[in-house]
Amino acid sequence: MKHPSNSLHAALIMDGNGRWATAQGLARTAGHRAGVETVRRIVEAAPELGVGTLTLYAFSSDNWKRPWTEVAALMALLRRYLRAEAPKLKREGVRLCVIGRRDRLPGAVRAAIARAEWETRGGQRLALRIAVDYSARDALCRAAGRLRPDPTRDAFAGALAEAMHSPAAPDVDLLLRTGGEQRLSDFLLWECAYAELVFTPTLWPDFTAADLGAAVADFRRRDRRFGGLSGDGSGLGTACCAPTGAVSED
Repeated sequence: MKHPSNSLHAALIMDGNGRWATAQGLARTAGHRAGVETVRRIVEAAPELGVGTLTLYAFSSDNWKRPWTEVAALMALLRRYLRAEAPKLKREGVRLCVIGRRDRLPGAVRAAIARAEWETRGGQRLALRIAVDYSARDALCRAAGRLRPDPTRDAFAGALAEAMHSPAAPDVDLLLRTGGEQRLSDFLLWECAYAELVFTPTLWPDFTAADLGAAVADFRRRDRRFGGLSGDGSGLGTACCAPTGAVSED
């Protein structure tokens, strides 16, 4: 899939489902169900906002520590989302892929992932990546273990990016976290080297397409220098995407 040079890679840490539900006197699983509706809204809005790649942090490797009832509910939600949304994603030109470990996921979830990825493989309008059982540190260690030493830094960086995720994706331009916390939580540590960061107190179920649009507008006003200087003729002091050493298309 080609990634247009002027499109963004936005990565979202979807935080706040449980607190949203608790505030309304509901079970935490109700918050996760509401969060799925927000995912639908954001996926629909992303291409119109200039987002070509959208990565959503759905389930971290540390989330296995949660009560098994909540984990089971999250896995069931993921399976139902994949089965229900794949035809719509295909119609809308969205290519879905899941990043992270799969060997610890239930068999039904793995099957749903494989089917959704196959069904949407031709999408060209938006690359939607869902991080499940994901840990950036784990991904780095696994990728490094599969690589042979390379004498050049750029070649190593490109090979590492390819080894970490397939299909490869451009570096993250905009990282946004809902829910008020201000940390990365082991999410896309390599790809976020020069990402612009936005933290909002809005809980994920209340997050809207307008909120994403405001974040993108704020991103486009920022002066991205990538270690250079503004107006130095390098072409890097712009408010959009810059070339990186990582693979930018597949």
